[in-house]
Formats: sequence, structure tokens, C-alpha cells
Amino acid sequence: MPTINIDKQELFEYLDNKYNTDQFRELCFEFGIELEEDTSEEGELAEGERAKLKIDIPANRYDLLCFEGLSRALGIFLGREQTPNYRVTPVANPFRITVAKECAQVRPYVVGAVLRGVKLTKERYQSFIDLQDKLHNNLCRKRTLVSIGTHDLDTVQGPFTYEARKPEDIKFVPLNQTELMDGRRLIEFYESDMHIRKFLHIIRDSPVYP
Repeated sequence: MPTINIDKQELFEYLDNKYNTDQFRELCFEFGIELEEDTSEEGELAEGERAKLKIDIPANRYDLLCFEGLSRALGIFLGREQTPNYRVTPVANPFRITVAKECAQVRPYVVGAVLRGVKLTKERYQSFIDLQDKLHNNLCRKRTLVSIGTHDLDTVQGPFTYEARKPEDIKFVPLNQTELMDGRRLIEFYESDMHIRKFLHIIRDSPVYP
């Protein structure tokens, strides 16, 4: 069962209620989640430290793995807001992703979507990235089933292709680096990266890299 850490003050302000710990624990129980810990109960917080609520989330509720999802769901449960209505909007010239036949050798499927009208603050962006990591570790089985990528549509331009190439045919400069690398050099380079190296085994021995 995944656990998330939520800013206590921010959540209670969103819900417009100054719950005590027992009251919030009861709300969690009624909704179907579990309050594991309220860090403000452990004693005095360090200067500048904000109280956190550690909440256990059911394994099938991936929509609750971030502040935005949990706060919205509790708001709906309490009758404070309506269920959102998402819709697919037809467009005259939809984006397309062309899939190269070589992808069948390694990761054959790709899905894309364009989200419009999304505005991200620094805090919301970080929450979004944290959610993406949680999805990778749970639903995506540590990226062995799915790997999610997000891009700012204002900074990229089609046509878009999904390709798989031999490691020696891949050449680009990684993010925040200056060295031009091929696929094998990338694997070698990221062996020392604490975050990325645990995923290298997924493609390391593949004849092509997606």
C-alpha cells in the first residue's frame, strides 16, 4: 500500500476545516484511506518545517497519490465540489506519432495525449513529477511495463516519431550535460546515477534502444 506525505496546513485550508488529528483520522476511515502519522504530534517542529500527514492509499487508487488528487477526492466526498468532467476534444489536425518497426524488438507500444489549459506553478510541477515517479514505482512496475514522459508542447514541434535504434546509432547530449554520447556511453554514464541506474537493466542487453 503506497504512502504519501501531504502538507497538513495546505490540505486543511483546501478543505476549509481545522481538523484535530482524531477528526481527520475518522474522515480518512470513512473515505477509505488511513492516516498513518501526523508529524505535528511528534513534538516541536524544526524552524521552518511544516507539519505533514502521512496517509496510506489503497493500491488501486492511483488518482490519490498526490495532493491535487487527494484534496479533490476529499472535497467531492464532503460535498464541497463537483466531480470533474474530462472530455476528449476533436481537432482538425491531430498530432500523430509514427512508430518504427524496430520498436517491436524492445517496447512496441506508445500512447500520447495533449493536455491544454494546464498551468503549473513550481509547487504543482514538483507535485506532478512526484506523482509520475509514484506511478512508475507502482502501476508501471518500476518502468518495466510503462515509462512516462512529459513535454511542454510550446517547446517541441512535430512530426513525432517513436524509434528504436542500435546503441551506436544513438547520439545526443543528455540533459544538463555537455558531452555528446552514444547509447552505450549513456548506459555507462548513468551507472553512477543513483536514480537512473536501477532502470538500466530494462534495455541494457537489448539489440536496440527505444
